[in-house]
Amino acid sequence: MSAMETKPRNGSTELESFLPHDNSSVNVITKYKISNGNDLELANTEFDPFKSRHLEHPVSDCDTLTHLLKASLGTGILSMPAAFYASGLVLGIFSTILVSVICTHCSYILVVCAHELYKKAGKTQMGFADIAEEACLRGPAWGKKFAGSARQLVLVGIFVTYFMTCSCYAVIVAKNFNYVANHYLGYTVEIRITIALLLIPLILLAYVPNLKYLAPVSMLANGFMAVGLGITMYYLVADIPPISERKLVADIATFPVFFSITIFAIEAIGVVMPLENNMSRPQHFTGLCGVLNQGMSGVTLVYIVVGFFGYLKYGDGIKGSVTLNLPIEQYAAQAVNILIGGAVFCTFGLQFYVCLDIAWNGIKKRYADNETIAQYTLRTVMVVVCVSIGIAVPTIIPFVSLIGAFCFSLLGLLVPIGIEMLTFWEKGFGRYNWKIVKNIVVAVTAMLALIFGSKSAIEEIVMMYTSPSNSTLLSNSTGLLADGVGLLANTTGLVSNSTGLLANSTDLFDGAALFNVTALANATSS
Repeated sequence: MSAMETKPRNGSTELESFLPHDNSSVNVITKYKISNGNDLELANTEFDPFKSRHLEHPVSDCDTLTHLLKASLGTGILSMPAAFYASGLVLGIFSTILVSVICTHCSYILVVCAHELYKKAGKTQMGFADIAEEACLRGPAWGKKFAGSARQLVLVGIFVTYFMTCSCYAVIVAKNFNYVANHYLGYTVEIRITIALLLIPLILLAYVPNLKYLAPVSMLANGFMAVGLGITMYYLVADIPPISERKLVADIATFPVFFSITIFAIEAIGVVMPLENNMSRPQHFTGLCGVLNQGMSGVTLVYIVVGFFGYLKYGDGIKGSVTLNLPIEQYAAQAVNILIGGAVFCTFGLQFYVCLDIAWNGIKKRYADNETIAQYTLRTVMVVVCVSIGIAVPTIIPFVSLIGAFCFSLLGLLVPIGIEMLTFWEKGFGRYNWKIVKNIVVAVTAMLALIFGSKSAIEEIVMMYTSPSNSTLLSNSTGLLADGVGLLANTTGLVSNSTGLLANSTDLFDGAALFNVTALANATSS
């Protein structure tokens, strides 16, 4: 019996069940439509992932741009004057553009690979971990065995980094508020008390259900940051000295410090896929004038302006955060610290969403009957653990910087180029294999970020342990830190079975940027 004479099954022959047809016939003979070089599998499975995507709360292009600006325009921008001090005025401009191009490119290729893998996998949306897994599964044969490991690497790396960053944010907010309060009270308020007072407001912020409703919070954060930066710029452009008094190109020995501060401040890889996954028109995220390029172009311009004028105004006296150079006795300078603290507080929700997305997707199958109660219980527990770590170790920022230097270099730069290589393995890497050459440059950049970012963080930790003023604080914090780490380990375990969307970016290393002054001083003296 031939294929055309196979017995009917559910009213159709096997051939009719297998081949897509165009609903037309000639002389009672069904006409079948085959495309892609008569590749029956591709013809049968090809679909438009964007038209097939259905979201309960779609996010507009404008809201996505708002989230992206908030993720990238964090407190790290206040360290850009110190970065320009390490590079010089002219070199700082071009180097900032270079770093921004590299970071934006890695985010861009991650989304491009996601759109390619949507079609291959028949999915409408994927997270960072899903993309890493699918790239291995649908790439060369030797990559398939690394699919599970790639997924877990991304999940654990992003969860730990962002969760610790949220703890860091609680400390940064408390320090900004205390900086003003201490001036009026005449004595130093215990930082742990201020962090503890933030617990309830942070829990309420974590209860915001999704990114759509977080958009107004991000807009508020952007407003706070814009006003704070506006006031700061007023101080920076008033009575500025001539450019001839500043270095146009700094000593090469200090340039790694610029690199470390800038790359960690700009990068926003963590929020890229959650934003794309929630867009009503995800195809608008990429493209020459897409949301990603629009947002990062604006971010880069603001970073350059603040860095240039900050270093031009204060020169060698610049501090790790330019707000610390402002006269604290003046109301406008006090307002800057309060506004920046408010902006970081609002940003906590976006960063927390990344961790929540990973943790919830790891356990939601177990609580299908009580999904709402389980999710809000998880949110509460995660915030409590997060704040507890900040209370236990208010000196947590250098530790977060060390974790970030490792995880970001790996996840923000190396993993995206690896995904690109696997995704386009069969299609090739362009004329003269230019993608391979480009990815080698990115890999070298990642290694430099890892080396110098880790070096700066380790130097901060060593100083923390060797400084007599910090020894009592560290000894009192040891027991609390152990408890906090134990809770964090239990929370991290939720990631192991995660199958859902993965999130992204960056504001990720604001803490690292703010605490590179020691590395800067050491590099300068050498």
